[in-house]
Amino acid sequence: MPDAGEFRGERDPESPLPPKVQIANQLRAAILTGVFQPGDKLPSQPELSRMYKTSRQTAKNGLEILAAERIIVMGQGSNARVRAITQRSVELRPHVEAAFEQGHVVIDFAGFSSETLRGVLSEPLDKIRVGRFTPESITVRILITDVSKPIALPVPAETGTDDPDVRARSARITGRAVDGIVDQIHELGDLGLVKTASAEVRVHDLGPMFKLYLISRQEAFFGFYPVVEHTVPIKREPTPIYDLMGKDVPLFHYAVSDDDATHGAQFVEAAQTWFDSVWTTIARERESE
Repeated sequence: MPDAGEFRGERDPESPLPPKVQIANQLRAAILTGVFQPGDKLPSQPELSRMYKTSRQTAKNGLEILAAERIIVMGQGSNARVRAITQRSVELRPHVEAAFEQGHVVIDFAGFSSETLRGVLSEPLDKIRVGRFTPESITVRILITDVSKPIALPVPAETGTDDPDVRARSARITGRAVDGIVDQIHELGDLGLVKTASAEVRVHDLGPMFKLYLISRQEAFFGFYPVVEHTVPIKREPTPIYDLMGKDVPLFHYAVSDDDATHGAQFVEAAQTWFDSVWTTIARERESE
């Protein structure tokens, strides 16, 4: 079990990130890479304040960021431990932001519309524009269902069968999301803010029942799409449909560690293998609307 002496946290005075965020980011990286294991005790608030040359309150604020992400559990006094259950529902955004602090950003997404991904990417892309993040390259691959063909979901609740007008609604939603991502990333390359900027979208005929995010081939986030009935306007008429609801669904996090035999490492490897296999076989380039 590691102790405070094995963790060498250090504040970067030239970083635009506040000290509490630097503390959270470095501790998160240590947890994800296996320096701290589930159940391990983290450095205390006084120890962190000495490492980062900041106040104890700032150290506490950094720990609270990880507690809010459900990565750690804060006990009485200054004690904090890595949460014992590693396959947990987590917040995607801080992990994506952490990826943009690295030199090379690689994100793969498989799912339905990529609306959530567009929202998560908006802030780090804005930070590149103002010079707060400076990655050398960005590579994003988006794998989605082809809604130009009949699909099982979404469909009218009354019939439960494919409807071109319902699919047209899905196509508009998906188009806004993926086109927004592609345009923003290519713009960064065109402006010279990122040396290499690539965003590619491919479609397939598989039904979308889950969403999968893969970050730098080191982390995976997985969540199921619940099927819900709700009413939406179709040709300006309120129409009940069975739809896939991706907003706010729990995402479960798996990460590669130094031990390739861990459950997290095996899940990430299997998920990446699945994504790559679909991408290189049955997936095809998305036609522009």
